[in-house]
Parts: sequence; C-alpha cells; structure tokens
Amino acid sequence: MSSRRVVLATGNPGKLREMRAILAGHGLEVIAQSEFGIRPPVEDGDSYVANALIKARHAAAASGLPAIGDDSGIEVDALGGRPGIHTARYAGPRGDAEANNDKLLIELAGTPESRRGARYRCAMVFVRAASDPEPIIAAASWEGRIGLERRGAGGFGYDPLFIVAGSSVTAAEMPEREKNSVSHRGQALAALAVKMKAAGW
Repeated sequence: MSSRRVVLATGNPGKLREMRAILAGHGLEVIAQSEFGIRPPVEDGDSYVANALIKARHAAAASGLPAIGDDSGIEVDALGGRPGIHTARYAGPRGDAEANNDKLLIELAGTPESRRGARYRCAMVFVRAASDPEPIIAAASWEGRIGLERRGAGGFGYDPLFIVAGSSVTAAEMPEREKNSVSHRGQALAALAVKMKAAGW
C-alpha cells in the first residue's frame, strides 16, 4: 500500500542497512532517498533533533512521501563532549571514517581508560509530509568508552573504537542483530516505530 511507503533520509550505507533491518518487522516499505535521486541537505542544525528534522523534511519534500530522518553522533568525555553533532565531519568535510578514527585516537593519546568514557546519541524524526507541524520524535543513547585501537570488522563509523559499556567488545565486534537491538540507533528507531504505530502508522 502506498500509505505504508516511507523514505529513509540517509545516504550512509551503514545507517541504511541497520535501519532497514530494524524496520523490517513493522510492515513499512522502506525506500532510500538515493532511489529518488535526492541529494542530502546542508545539516546546519544546532542539535541532533534539528538535523534529523532537516533531513526528514527535505526527503519528504523531494519525494512527496512520509520520511524518517536521523542524526547521530559520538560524545567523548575527555573531549568535553566532542565531536557531537560534528561527528561525521570530525576530521574534515568528506566524512571519512578512517580519518575520523585516526583523529580521535590522536586526540586521546595518553588519556587514561578512566577518562575515555563516551556515548553514542541518536535522534529519529518521522514526518508525514514536509510541512508536518507535529513530527514524531524519539531519541536514545548508548554508553561505552573509546578503546586504544580498532577492533572488529562489523558496523561502521567509530564502531571499531567504541567498547560497549559492561563488556569488553567493540560495537564492530558485535553480531549485527545484537547490535541493532541495543545500539543508540536501534533503540531510537524502535521507540519511533512504537510512536508511529500509536499515531496510526
């Protein structure tokens, strides 16, 4: 049914894979914005929610369909919460994950484990149309710490450095299904799906 089609406002292959897997059980036909030839907008919001809303409204306007936008980032205690909303462009405008991880390790060189606490944060926004006056919003966080070296081949972004709280494994070492059930993005998207269902979606 056309009313169940939703555009995912992301061009990040890792995010798209995770979000499609999480939404698979909710009866939605999920379409990547790239399938419509939609280019990403400028993310100039001052918060995760603001950036997620910019992306969702942009995708909805360009596609004519409801859209889900997300924005996420990693906040490191020893860096005063940086890189935060600048996570994807931490090492420069290209959004190079390897360069981002290299920069994080360099900035944390010599920092003891007790001060390497960090968390992923994610905001998810659903809009029924570009001008939706009451977007549905959900947010979540995932606690951990930054390791001394990359470990694991799964995930994306900072996952090889992010050691999950209460364990010794990095997010990149977790099975995908397990990661999706506990990650910041998984929690936020699951909460969003519940709110969408309660609103008739």
